Amino acid sequence: MIDIFVFEFTSGGGLLCGGPPGGSLLVEGTAMLAALAGDFAAIDGVAVHVLRDRRLPELTFPPRCQVVEVDDAAQEQRTFRDLAARCDWTVVIAPEISGELLKRCRAVEECGRLLGPPSALVELASDKHATAMFLQAQGIRLPTGLRLAPGDQLPAGFSYPAVLKPLDGAGSQGIRTLAGPEVGFVVDRPSRLEKFCRGLPASVAVLCGPGGHFVLLPCKQHISTDGACRWLGGRLPLSDDLQSRAVRLAESVTAAIYRAELAPLGYFGIDVVLGDSADDDVVVEVNPRLTTSYVGLRAAARQYDPRGAVRPGNLAEAMLRLANGQEAALWFDCEPLEFDASGRAWRLQHRL
Repeated sequence: MIDIFVFEFTSGGGLLCGGPPGGSLLVEGTAMLAALAGDFAAIDGVAVHVLRDRRLPELTFPPRCQVVEVDDAAQEQRTFRDLAARCDWTVVIAPEISGELLKRCRAVEECGRLLGPPSALVELASDKHATAMFLQAQGIRLPTGLRLAPGDQLPAGFSYPAVLKPLDGAGSQGIRTLAGPEVGFVVDRPSRLEKFCRGLPASVAVLCGPGGHFVLLPCKQHISTDGACRWLGGRLPLSDDLQSRAVRLAESVTAAIYRAELAPLGYFGIDVVLGDSADDDVVVEVNPRLTTSYVGLRAAARQYDPRGAVRPGNLAEAMLRLANGQEAALWFDCEPLEFDASGRAWRLQHRL
């Protein structure tokens, strides 16, 4: 039996030192947890372990999924390390905010095996400006941007409209779209100010292992237009041209990570904006963890069963195969599909 520990920060007790968790991070986190834990539990010979903050409503998991309830921060920390040490693999789903993802990944590396990007890559990607400088040095196009410190004012000479985002943000937390340098506005946290790039926002996920990598189907991202850049869900597939352009960007980022010897493993995501032409395409972020697009990608994944018949694909199984040096034996159904932050996915009539 292979034991997999899937830790989701917001629902698994990461916030036991404060008030009850809530908001978009909890909604998206529980959607990712339910999807990934369910996929691992569907694999023959795999047992899954998760933590649950006792203050939250129960989630429904398959029979081969053991839920351990935690009541306080000290208990959660002990149980986290115990499960990470006992299980064959640990997947960490946590926000980069305040270094939470990095701390958990380092803790797993100290006592167990991390099925996810290594802490060195997490540390780089948790600083959006450092990530931008790294990728630009590798010849990858990104929006023009600069680092701002707490207390800085918005520079009048910058090219607006612009996007201001925390260096360690996750999801849409703390992001603002700015038409211009607002009078009296002062930055309250380390941030990156970057040029707003018009185009189609999309995401591309990559599975990696010792034997290579596998780029998943690119997805359109639905982003709110209220200036807060809230993620509302996604849609797939893109048109053939947009899809190939998004994959090309993802391949360039993945190649840069390999050249830097950051040894990616498991799942990571890349956010891009696809402009009027390929020359306008840019990378905007690297997410060193599972992303909410997983809920849509798993619904479109396909693979063959032992008798050669087509069946639903299992992305978690593909992650394990790649981690063990094997190939990811799956592909994607290109029938239009839409998904949202709560984990729902449904078929559509028309392709993008």
